[in-house]
Parts: sequence; structure tokens; C-alpha cells
Amino acid sequence: MSRVDLIARVRGWIDAAERVVALTGAGISTDSGIPDFRGPQGVWTKNPAAEKLSTLSHYLADPAVRKAAWQGRLASPAWSARPNAGHLALVALERRGKLHALVTQNIDGLHQRAGSSPGRVVEVHGTLHEVTCWGCGWRGPMRVALERVRAGEADPACEQCGGILKSATISFGQALDPAVIERAMRAAEDADLLLALGTSLQVYPVANAVPLAKEAGARVVIVNAEPTPYDDLADAVLHAPIAEVLPRMVGGAR
Repeated sequence: MSRVDLIARVRGWIDAAERVVALTGAGISTDSGIPDFRGPQGVWTKNPAAEKLSTLSHYLADPAVRKAAWQGRLASPAWSARPNAGHLALVALERRGKLHALVTQNIDGLHQRAGSSPGRVVEVHGTLHEVTCWGCGWRGPMRVALERVRAGEADPACEQCGGILKSATISFGQALDPAVIERAMRAAEDADLLLALGTSLQVYPVANAVPLAKEAGARVVIVNAEPTPYDDLADAVLHAPIAEVLPRMVGGAR
């Protein structure tokens, strides 16, 4: 089947669906200038040492790692990135009354910036836009902590207890929030159509959303630059830019 015909078929499925759930990964944000992690040009592919900055044990134990991480946050492309056509297509899907939930592995906040309702977005790996204290649990805006770094604090400590600050994101070795994961999995089970967009489907337990949705009777559509472990399970697979094909999928009857 040609790509044009496959897109038309998926558009028909979306038009017929009542509870679409989108599962998004780093690939939906690459067209906004935010590199993915595991792709050919991924952050960790090009610089394996960068993964150490995202490992909780190293971050907590080594001030040098924290200092490097703060510099990385300052330079993050997330601050200047803008939502692309893929993000906007999901907003359009929500406005059509089709989008049941938007489960994202991304920490960049671009879904909300595009106009997706915050209450519909499930951020399973947290958010870069907030900072939290590992000691007392205080939480606040990232921009305030970054202002301290720009002012000369290489490794700013919590002003409440003096503890270690880190972004409110899930690092390697850090437990996921059980309530957030439960919400994500419940959404997958409720879906009649699951769109897996720009995710390698190699990170668990989030990747389990795909077989859960399928077992519950949903159609599964995967759009990703590279093959995934669940391509054989999906009803449709497109290895294509999300910003190019998703708006065409979402089009159709209003």
C-alpha cells in the first residue's frame, strides 16, 4: 500500500474513533530542533558520556556532574523551541473531540505550548520546566534556578533546606511516579485508537501501552523514523516525519 493510501486509511480510522490516545516520544519534537536520544543523530548516540548526566546516582554523588548538567540545562534547545505541525495536529485532534489522552515521554512542554489541554497531557518522565529538591521535596520554576546559575552559582542548592536541586524529570535509576504510570496505562486500555508517534517503544513500562491498547481492542498506528519492537503488532506503520504525515492523518470530516 502506498503512503498516500495508508495515510487515508488512518484518517478514516481517526474519523471513526471516539477515544484516540496519542503516545509521543522524542521524535515528535525533532522538527522543533530538539534532538532525540537514541536515533542516528541522537544526543546519546553522538555522545555516550552525556547519558551519565541523566543518571541519578552520578548526579547525586558528583558535584562535577551536577555542574555540567546545569550548563546543559542553560543551553537546552527546549527554551527556544516552538511547536511544530505534529504538535499542532494533536491540538486539532483534541478540538475535534477525538483525543482522549496525550501520553508523552517528552519533558519539553511543547504539547502544552502548542495548545493541548494540560489536564489531558500525561508527562510520564516529568518536565524540564520545573525544578525539585532531592532533600525536602520543594518544587518550583526552572527559570528561577537557571537565573541563579547565570548569576554565578554553578550548582545551586535548595534555598529551603540546602539540598540538591535537579530538574523535575525522571533520571536513570529514579523511580517513576506510580500514579502517573497507572493513568497512562489506563488511558491506553480505554483507547479505541492508539497513535504511537516518534517513540522507539524501547522504554518500559511506557512502551507497554501499545500491547495493552491492542489487547483491549484498539487499532494501533506507529509513526516513527526507525523500526520499533511493536511494528509487527500495529495495524499501520509509517517510517516518515511526523510533522509531515500527522496533519494529513488528522484531516478529514469535522
